[in-house]
Amino acid sequence: MATKNLSNIDWSQMPEAGHFSFGIVVSEWNNEITNGLLKGALDVLKKAGVKKSKIKIIYVPGSFELAHGAQLLIESQPLDGVICLGCVIRGETAHFDFVSQATATGVMNVGLQYAMPVIFGVLTDDNIQQSKDRSGGKKGNKGAEAAATVIKMAALRAKLNAL
Repeated sequence: MATKNLSNIDWSQMPEAGHFSFGIVVSEWNNEITNGLLKGALDVLKKAGVKKSKIKIIYVPGSFELAHGAQLLIESQPLDGVICLGCVIRGETAHFDFVSQATATGVMNVGLQYAMPVIFGVLTDDNIQQSKDRSGGKKGNKGAEAAATVIKMAALRAKLNAL
């Protein structure tokens, strides 16, 4: 398991993002955690210059539905990237493995289908404390990291499209 806190963003390496439009798809399941991830993502987008009016947030029931939510969001309006935020906590059954794998694959496939950054900001932890630590706690905020990633990938996409 990773122990590095990647949430310390090097702003000198962060592209200007005020001209981008982003979508955020948030799982309602484990909303104590996903609300923290959303706050982290919004803080980074705001600091990078993205206006509130250029951020569209939608909610889906759980992490499994994140990919379909991202697809619907992309099809509904022009975006430069989408962040998918969720939390799957290991339980006593294999459900965790199935949901985690399907969610990761689904998010990746939407990004590839639309040739757009669709970022996997889903915690897959063994327990609730690990999720708390990664949604604004001592391990940082993976929502903030997902926002930094979507900005960098949107800037790369724009640069390559301009060639």
